[in-house]
Amino acid sequence: MITIKKATKEDIKLINEMAWVAFPATYKDILSKEQIDYMMDWMYSPENINKQMTEEGHIYYIAYLDGEAAGYVSIQREGEDLFHLQKIYVLPKHQKEHIGKFLFNKAMEAIKEINGKPCRMELNVNRNNPALGFYLHMGMKKVSEGDFDIGGGYFMNDYIMGINIE
Repeated sequence: MITIKKATKEDIKLINEMAWVAFPATYKDILSKEQIDYMMDWMYSPENINKQMTEEGHIYYIAYLDGEAAGYVSIQREGEDLFHLQKIYVLPKHQKEHIGKFLFNKAMEAIKEINGKPCRMELNVNRNNPALGFYLHMGMKKVSEGDFDIGGGYFMNDYIMGINIE
């Protein structure tokens, strides 16, 4: 059974541990090891996860499959009626078990509850990420694309995708 709970600061270590499994597995054929390491520190060090939760307004949810942590999602308000799906990852051993769909739907449900009126959710996805098909399947559309300088001489080469939340 899949359950999803809102993460707290006590879950930072768990999110960090899952990220060290899911993120490199997702990008091993797309990004260099050096860029993966850079991005892991930038996005997933315990200090940065804490900052995201306490200062930047990220809300994390953790999915559990039969009581075992299996993935996570984070959302962030970016404007009055705009939210960003910052992260959504499922551990490789739990992929193809519909956990990503549950996490995606939880993000949409949470945004709807927070905003209380129609709004939009967007996300950035690497142009070579196989998850692109998942996002299209979930109803998202490509809005634009860009190459974003993230420091350290690295860029995120992304599609920006969006979906309206009624």
